[in-house]
Amino acid sequence: MPQQSRMASNEIPRYNNSNLQDLTRRRNKLPTERQRLGAFGEMQVVRSCSCPKCNRPRTFVRLPTNFKCADVICDFCGFLAQVKTTTVQDISMIPIQIMGAAWKPQRERMEQGIIFPLFLVLSDKGKAFKHSIFYLAADHQSPEMFVPRNPLGPNARRAGWTGFNYNLNAVHDRFERKL
Repeated sequence: MPQQSRMASNEIPRYNNSNLQDLTRRRNKLPTERQRLGAFGEMQVVRSCSCPKCNRPRTFVRLPTNFKCADVICDFCGFLAQVKTTTVQDISMIPIQIMGAAWKPQRERMEQGIIFPLFLVLSDKGKAFKHSIFYLAADHQSPEMFVPRNPLGPNARRAGWTGFNYNLNAVHDRFERKL
């Protein structure tokens, strides 16, 4: 009888194709179009990109929804990265600005000198699965590219919440195309 290996509590689980398909099925029940687009972008990075730190292919795993400031982790070396997905007319052109997420956790990490690398997935507006992937290393980013938005108004569901935008104008030439 073969022995089953037990995973130590501090190990990061490895996912095979059937596990990823199961995760994809569960995540396909996301409530909004924007969340579905974000999940699509994360899955494209997981499927298509090698880790920039250890250079191993197919070692990225999606982090749980609402994990602050990061979306994928390399299950070999622990490399964390943010994934942003947006729809564009031309998937070869980096947009001038894209929406970020919550400003407070981003600001707190920046104050401590922590900036996560960025994978930018550009999806074609006309063709559902035509896309490109760009990568921006953390050391190519600057605090000026993170622009806080105005807080949500008093009648909003999350009144007072503040997000941020990525101003990519100054760093568009620093992106590396991955796909």
